[in-house]
Amino acid sequence: MKLSSFIFLILLVTYGYSRSDIQIGHQVTVAVPTEYVMGFIGRAFLIETDQMTPNFRVAMSVEAINGKYSCSLQVFLGDVKVWDSGHYSHFYTSDKCILELTLEGDLRLKGPKERVGWKTGTSGQGVERLQLLRTGNLVLVDVLDHIKWQSFHFPTDVMLWGQRLDVATRLTSFLSNSSEFYSFEVQNNKIALYLNSGKLRYSYWEFNPSKNRSINFVELSASGLELFNEKYKKMGQIPSQGLYPLRFLALKNETGNFGLYFYSPDREKFEASFQALNSTCDLPMSCKAYGICTFSSTCACLPLPTKENKGNFSCNSEISGGFCSDKQAEMLELEGVSSVLKDDPKMVNISREACENLCLEDCKCAAALYSSGKEASDIQQCFLYRLVMGLKQVEKGDGFSYMIKVPKGTGGGHGRSSLKKWVLVVVGVVDGLIILLVVGGLGYYFMQKRRKNSSHSDGNTS
Repeated sequence: MKLSSFIFLILLVTYGYSRSDIQIGHQVTVAVPTEYVMGFIGRAFLIETDQMTPNFRVAMSVEAINGKYSCSLQVFLGDVKVWDSGHYSHFYTSDKCILELTLEGDLRLKGPKERVGWKTGTSGQGVERLQLLRTGNLVLVDVLDHIKWQSFHFPTDVMLWGQRLDVATRLTSFLSNSSEFYSFEVQNNKIALYLNSGKLRYSYWEFNPSKNRSINFVELSASGLELFNEKYKKMGQIPSQGLYPLRFLALKNETGNFGLYFYSPDREKFEASFQALNSTCDLPMSCKAYGICTFSSTCACLPLPTKENKGNFSCNSEISGGFCSDKQAEMLELEGVSSVLKDDPKMVNISREACENLCLEDCKCAAALYSSGKEASDIQQCFLYRLVMGLKQVEKGDGFSYMIKVPKGTGGGHGRSSLKKWVLVVVGVVDGLIILLVVGGLGYYFMQKRRKNSSHSDGNTS
């Protein structure tokens, strides 16, 4: 079957099966292409709400992912995907994908030979139909409309208006072709954003309610993200700055930023009324490993010396690590550099040298950040890292000292001072080039404009 024919079939299914609900015993089958087509997405929309645009719709989706076809059940608000049954685990299938609400009340996605790839596990609970509420909550209900299963209890990377997240729940967003992922987490004393890498997790933004009060759950209202205590009393809020009611909160999968979004009827699209991080350099992965985000929001590569190249620099070489096999190490300090990533401080009120030694004594430690603060009364803190990420340029005198572990002797005896100078020079050169390009571009623009005006004046004179 040709790709164009298949897309036509999907569109035919979309309009042929759109309805208000799905009863028990109902099945929908979507064909899967025989040949893999990179970037292919086919959807059959099954249910939609009767709201004004943008409304909610439920779709069976077949997508080309990692050389195979994944089938999932999805909820859309307009063109924005707000829930996905395959968010945590893809169901790969071939030939066909079947959505079935069994007579026993279990909602399932199946492939050939009755292979079940996803299910709600609601058999025997009296389920009568699948329904899409006006809030975007996809639910299975019994004859009395009692909810037996709901998508709101299985959050992905989006939180909808009216949805609640209890303590110890989270939104997650996965990066493409990477083992790292971001999470938006609700904890007793704060809500926070985390970068997760294997078993490692580092926070890069947090919001604390006043007076250290405990959070019981958070809920998205039309005017903001609201925090409640165990007595259901509102104790804090991240307000919306938009003119229209909020529709959802989203955690972006590539940047790790989260925002509150409303629909602008004038522009006919969703816009952010609040974003947690407004600077590129505050994003956890604005630059690759061993890269520094500069004042001009560009990345300066950090070439560290290695023993093998005898003092020459190798950009982006991850030389930290491998120190658990009795390899000797030393710490190289970067001046005017900090990290947006934070872990619980390992020690407080200690010296920079003691912080440095803590990293040297831990063979898995790759870097350390020592924070002494600007004031004499500030607490001295030591943060240890097992990855070199989230680096940003800061003003000298801010009280930060960032140190990277390298094999001993690679600094040539003067590694610390030379690396300090390198950071100052290279970061300054990068920012200088940006300024030069901007100034040069403006100069060229005004020169061309002046020349054009001069030609126009000469033409009028003649």
